[in-house]
Amino acid sequence: MDTNESPSNRPGRLGRLTIRLASVLLGVAVSGAVFAQTWPAKPIKLLVPLAAGSTADIVSRTVGTELSSALGQPVVVENKPGAGGTIAMAELARSAPDGYTISFASQGTLVFNQALYSRPGYDSLKDFAPVALVGGVSNVMIVHPSNPAKSPADIIAQAKAKPGELTFSSGGSGTSHHLSGVLFGHMTGTKLLHIPYKGAPQGILAVMSGEVQVGFFNTPTVITQIRESRLKGLGVTSMARSPLLPDLPTLNDSGIPGYEVNTWFGFVAPAGTPAEVVQRLSTEIPRILNTPAVKEKLAAQGFDLAADMSPKAFAALLQDDMKKWIPIVRDSGAKVD
Repeated sequence: MDTNESPSNRPGRLGRLTIRLASVLLGVAVSGAVFAQTWPAKPIKLLVPLAAGSTADIVSRTVGTELSSALGQPVVVENKPGAGGTIAMAELARSAPDGYTISFASQGTLVFNQALYSRPGYDSLKDFAPVALVGGVSNVMIVHPSNPAKSPADIIAQAKAKPGELTFSSGGSGTSHHLSGVLFGHMTGTKLLHIPYKGAPQGILAVMSGEVQVGFFNTPTVITQIRESRLKGLGVTSMARSPLLPDLPTLNDSGIPGYEVNTWFGFVAPAGTPAEVVQRLSTEIPRILNTPAVKEKLAAQGFDLAADMSPKAFAALLQDDMKKWIPIVRDSGAKVD
C-alpha cells in the first residue's frame, strides 16, 4: 500500500479510474457507431473459392450485384479456385477485419477441408465470422449417356468388378463433389479413384467427354446437360427427390440407406470484423435473397434457399456440422496432403 494514500483518498482514486474506463468504453462504442455509419467508403472484395461457372460463382455474382446497389459501393467478385478452396479461405483469414473483404464459403471449404488437409491455412471456428447462410443444394450422380448403368446399384457393381479403377471427377479436393464420392465408396464398400479438376465445369466436362466414369455435381451446374441428354443422371444426394429432376431417385432409396449430401453455402468475414458491419451484411443478404427476381432465379437452378438465420445460429450450424462430418471423413481415410 502507498503510505501516502489514506483510506479516505482511495474511493476518490477508484472513482477517477472508473470514469476513465467508462470514457474509454464510450469512445470504443462511439467509434464503432461512426464506422458503421461511414462503411462502406470504398469497394468491397468478395472472394469466391471456386471457379467461374460453379454454383458458388452463380450465387456470389447474383448477390454481389444486388449488394452493390444496396451498399452504394461496388462489390468486386474475385474467383480464387484451387486446393479445394483453401487458397481463397486462407487469404480471407489473413485479410484485415475491416469489412472490405468477405468471402462466399461452403460446407466443403469450412468443414470438409478441416479434415482433408493437415494444414489448410485457417481454422474455420477461429478465423472467420459467419455472416449469412444462403441455402443448400443437392448433388446429382452423373455418367456419360453411353454408360450402360441405369441406377446407382449398377455403378456399385462396376466398381466392385474393377476395384480402384472406376474414376470419379470433382471440382477440387475438399468440395462436396469429392466428398459425395468418398461417402459413396465408404457406404457401399467400393473403392473409387478420385480425379480432381480445377473447377466444377472442368470436372463435369470430364464426365461428358468420357475421361472419367462418374461425377457428383451440384444440381444447378448439370441440370441443363441432363435435360438435353448430354449427361445421364442416376440419382440425387438429398433425402428427397429434386422437384427439378423428379424422375431421379435418391441414393438413399437406391440401395444406400442413410446416404445424404446436401451442401450448404453462406458468406463469412474475417474474425474481428466490426459487429455493426456483420449485422448490416446479415440483414442485406437475406433481404436480397428473398426478392422475387433473385429467389426465382436461384430456385430455377435447383438452389434451396435457407430460412433467415442469424450469424450466431450460422456459427452453431458450423460447429454442429464439423462434429458430424470430420469423423466421417477421417474414418474414410480420405486425405489431400
